[in-house]
Amino acid sequence: MNTTMRAMLLASLALAFTACKKEEAPAAAADAQQALVAPAKDDDAGWKKYLQTVAVQNMGTVTNSPFLYYLAPESDPEFAAKFERQTESATQAVARGVQPGNMLAFGSSASGKMADMIQVVFKDVSPDSMKNVRVLFIGEAADNARVQSVVQPTGADYVFVEAK
Repeated sequence: MNTTMRAMLLASLALAFTACKKEEAPAAAADAQQALVAPAKDDDAGWKKYLQTVAVQNMGTVTNSPFLYYLAPESDPEFAAKFERQTESATQAVARGVQPGNMLAFGSSASGKMADMIQVVFKDVSPDSMKNVRVLFIGEAADNARVQSVVQPTGADYVFVEAK
Protein backbone atom coordinates (compact mmCIF):
# COMPACT_ATOMS: atom_id res chain seq x y z
CA MET A 1 0.00 0.00 0.00
CA ASN A 2 2.82 2.42 0.85
CA THR A 3 4.45 1.78 -2.53
CA THR A 4 1.19 2.54 -4.29
CA MET A 5 0.71 5.76 -2.34
CA ARG A 6 4.30 6.85 -3.08
CA ALA A 7 3.81 6.08 -6.77
CA MET A 8 0.58 8.10 -6.82
CA LEU A 9 2.32 10.98 -5.06
CA LEU A 10 5.21 10.95 -7.51
CA ALA A 11 2.85 10.79 -10.48
CA SER A 12 0.82 13.71 -9.19
CA LEU A 13 3.98 15.71 -8.52
CA ALA A 14 5.31 14.99 -12.00
CA LEU A 15 2.01 16.00 -13.57
CA ALA A 16 1.88 19.19 -11.52
CA PHE A 17 5.41 20.21 -12.46
CA THR A 18 5.07 19.44 -16.17
CA ALA A 19 1.67 21.08 -16.55
CA CYS A 20 2.47 24.19 -14.53
CA LYS A 21 3.08 27.49 -16.33
CA LYS A 22 3.89 30.86 -14.80
CA GLU A 23 0.53 32.35 -15.72
CA GLU A 24 -1.25 29.43 -14.02
CA ALA A 25 0.63 29.80 -10.72
CA PRO A 26 -2.05 31.92 -8.95
CA ALA A 27 -4.76 29.40 -9.89
CA ALA A 28 -2.58 26.54 -8.63
CA ALA A 29 -2.03 28.32 -5.33
CA ALA A 30 -5.77 28.85 -4.93
CA ASP A 31 -6.42 25.15 -5.67
CA ALA A 32 -3.81 24.16 -3.08
CA GLN A 33 -5.55 26.23 -0.42
CA GLN A 34 -8.88 24.57 -1.23
CA ALA A 35 -7.25 21.13 -0.93
CA LEU A 36 -6.47 21.89 2.73
CA VAL A 37 -10.10 21.32 3.72
CA ALA A 38 -10.30 17.87 5.27
CA PRO A 39 -12.74 15.50 3.57
CA ALA A 40 -15.62 13.82 5.39
CA LYS A 41 -14.55 11.19 7.94
CA ASP A 42 -15.70 8.27 5.77
CA ASP A 43 -14.25 9.59 2.47
CA ASP A 44 -11.38 7.11 2.09
CA ALA A 45 -10.25 8.29 -1.36
CA GLY A 46 -10.55 11.94 -0.32
CA TRP A 47 -8.38 11.35 2.76
CA LYS A 48 -5.68 9.62 0.73
CA LYS A 49 -5.52 12.60 -1.63
CA TYR A 50 -5.64 15.03 1.30
CA LEU A 51 -2.71 13.28 3.01
CA GLN A 52 -0.64 13.48 -0.17
CA THR A 53 -1.43 17.17 -0.71
CA VAL A 54 -0.72 18.21 2.87
CA ALA A 55 2.49 16.15 2.92
CA VAL A 56 3.81 17.84 -0.22
CA GLN A 57 2.94 21.28 1.15
CA ASN A 58 4.84 20.58 4.38
CA MET A 59 8.01 19.01 3.03
CA GLY A 60 10.18 22.02 3.90
CA THR A 61 13.76 21.16 2.93
CA VAL A 62 13.01 17.45 2.39
CA THR A 63 13.83 16.47 -1.18
CA ASN A 64 13.11 12.72 -1.02
CA SER A 65 9.64 11.31 -1.55
CA PRO A 66 7.79 11.20 1.79
CA PHE A 67 6.80 7.94 3.42
CA LEU A 68 3.01 8.12 3.87
CA TYR A 69 1.18 6.23 6.60
CA TYR A 70 -2.59 6.30 6.35
CA LEU A 71 -5.41 4.61 8.25
CA ALA A 72 -8.76 3.95 6.63
CA PRO A 73 -11.88 5.41 8.29
CA GLU A 74 -12.95 3.64 11.47
CA SER A 75 -16.20 2.71 9.70
CA ASP A 76 -14.19 0.34 7.44
CA PRO A 77 -15.11 -3.24 8.44
CA GLU A 78 -11.42 -4.22 8.20
CA PHE A 79 -10.19 -1.24 10.22
CA ALA A 80 -8.65 -3.28 13.06
CA ALA A 81 -6.65 -5.47 10.67
CA LYS A 82 -5.52 -2.47 8.62
CA PHE A 83 -4.51 -0.68 11.82
CA GLU A 84 -2.37 -3.63 12.91
CA ARG A 85 -0.70 -3.99 9.48
CA GLN A 86 0.06 -0.28 9.21
CA THR A 87 1.41 -0.16 12.78
CA GLU A 88 3.67 -3.13 12.09
CA SER A 89 4.88 -1.65 8.79
CA ALA A 90 5.70 1.74 10.29
CA THR A 91 7.32 0.22 13.39
CA GLN A 92 9.61 -1.94 11.25
CA ALA A 93 10.53 0.98 9.00
CA VAL A 94 11.40 3.26 11.92
CA ALA A 95 13.30 0.46 13.71
CA ARG A 96 15.48 0.00 10.60
CA GLY A 97 16.29 3.69 10.80
CA VAL A 98 15.19 6.70 8.80
CA GLN A 99 17.93 8.57 6.99
CA PRO A 100 18.28 12.34 7.33
CA GLY A 101 16.46 14.24 4.59
CA ASN A 102 13.40 11.99 4.70
CA MET A 103 9.87 12.64 5.87
CA LEU A 104 7.32 10.38 7.55
CA ALA A 105 3.74 11.63 7.13
CA PHE A 106 0.92 10.22 9.25
CA GLY A 107 -2.72 11.11 8.65
CA SER A 108 -6.23 9.75 8.97
CA SER A 109 -9.78 10.75 9.78
CA ALA A 110 -9.27 8.37 12.73
CA SER A 111 -6.95 10.87 14.42
CA GLY A 112 -7.02 9.22 17.84
CA LYS A 113 -6.13 5.82 16.43
CA MET A 114 -3.38 7.38 14.29
CA ALA A 115 -1.98 9.01 17.44
CA ASP A 116 -2.11 5.60 19.15
CA MET A 117 -0.20 4.12 16.22
CA ILE A 118 2.47 6.83 16.31
CA GLN A 119 2.98 6.26 20.03
CA VAL A 120 3.62 2.56 19.39
CA VAL A 121 5.90 3.27 16.42
CA PHE A 122 8.10 5.79 18.26
CA LYS A 123 8.13 4.35 21.80
CA ASP A 124 11.48 2.55 21.41
CA VAL A 125 13.26 5.04 19.14
CA SER A 126 16.56 6.23 20.61
CA PRO A 127 16.82 9.89 21.62
CA ASP A 128 18.26 12.17 18.94
CA SER A 129 18.42 9.30 16.42
CA MET A 130 16.21 11.05 13.86
CA LYS A 131 17.91 14.41 13.43
CA ASN A 132 17.12 16.04 10.07
CA VAL A 133 14.09 13.76 9.60
CA ARG A 134 10.69 15.44 9.34
CA VAL A 135 7.65 13.83 10.98
CA LEU A 136 4.28 15.21 9.91
CA PHE A 137 1.10 14.42 11.81
CA ILE A 138 -2.23 15.41 10.25
CA GLY A 139 -5.02 15.04 12.77
CA GLU A 140 -7.07 16.67 15.49
CA ALA A 141 -5.58 19.26 17.83
CA ALA A 142 -6.57 17.12 20.83
CA ASP A 143 -4.07 14.44 19.70
CA ASN A 144 -1.17 16.79 18.94
CA ALA A 145 0.43 16.92 22.41
CA ARG A 146 0.71 13.18 22.90
CA VAL A 147 2.16 12.66 19.42
CA GLN A 148 4.59 15.53 19.90
CA SER A 149 5.71 14.13 23.27
CA VAL A 150 6.75 10.80 21.75
CA VAL A 151 8.32 12.23 18.55
CA GLN A 152 10.30 15.18 19.97
CA PRO A 153 12.86 13.12 21.95
CA THR A 154 13.94 11.45 18.69
CA GLY A 155 15.31 14.77 17.44
CA ALA A 156 13.00 14.74 14.41
CA ASP A 157 11.54 17.98 13.05
CA TYR A 158 7.90 17.58 14.17
CA VAL A 159 5.16 19.29 12.19
CA PHE A 160 1.47 19.22 13.09
CA VAL A 161 -1.33 20.13 10.69
CA GLU A 162 -4.83 20.25 12.08
CA ALA A 163 -7.31 18.43 9.86
CA LYS A 164 -10.28 20.75 9.65
